Order: sequence, then C-alpha cells, then structure tokens
Amino acid sequence: MKIRIISVGKIREPFYQAGIQEYVKRLTPYSNVELVTGFEEKAPARPGDQDIIQVKQKEGQRILQQIAPGEYLVLCDVQGQAGSSTELAARVGQWMLSGKSRINIVVGGAYGLDRGVIEAAHERISLSRLTFPHQMAVLILVEQLYRTFKILRGEPYHH
Repeated sequence: MKIRIISVGKIREPFYQAGIQEYVKRLTPYSNVELVTGFEEKAPARPGDQDIIQVKQKEGQRILQQIAPGEYLVLCDVQGQAGSSTELAARVGQWMLSGKSRINIVVGGAYGLDRGVIEAAHERISLSRLTFPHQMAVLILVEQLYRTFKILRGEPYHH
C-alpha cells in the first residue's frame, strides 16, 4: 500500500526531520511512505478573517491538486474521530482493503483546512484533542503508522 503524508508546512527543525526519517525508514518493509511538504501560503503579519479564508483556500487548492482519482483522502483534524492505536490499526486495515491506489493523510496548517478539502475527505481522524505544531503532528503520525503496521502484523512493539 502506498501512503503519502501531505504536510502543509515544511519540516524545518532537524530533530523533527531526524525522527520522521527514522520512522519512514522503519515503515519501508510495510508500506511505501512518501512525505510531501511546503503547501503553506504566507499570511499577513496580522491576518484578518478574510486573509485567513484566502490562505486556507490557496493551501486547499495546492493539497487537492495532489490527490488523483482513485486515491483515499484522510485528514488529521482535532475535530476528527479519535481513537486508540489499536483502533487506528483497524482503520488502516480497512483503508488497505478499500482498493484505493494510495492513502493520502493531510496535516493542515496553522489556520486549519479549507472547507473544500474537508468536503473532499473520505475520513477525518484526530491524533489527540491537544493541539500540536504541525512538525510534531507529522512525527506522531509516522510513529503511529509504524505502530499500526506492527499491530496488524502481530509483531512486538505495541504493549
């Protein structure tokens, strides 16, 4: 199964880069994982409501251009469905059986996601009810994907 993680913001901090690279490497036996970043639109220093709407729309257009027909779109969203690692593993197992050519998992930007992206999504998941910087959210996501495949294969890692 191919998985593409779409992060609106870039992964700038070296310690996040190192952690993400480590888990992407660990995922190699289970899945082809690709991380794409840099869809962020620059906002004014003190953005108003209309500025934020425009930023989200531009970011949303860039995200949706990445999604081909026949691909599955999942959003990481604080308002998405939360669950345990075991429950996430069950959902990923269902995604694998969906027949879709690729699973795209989106980590939004500072202002959230555009309504068009939300409406296009097949599913919304929550990594936590807490708010994380996007770089940390990507790291948590790749670790949870690794944990998911270990659970699905019955291999040691998750206790």
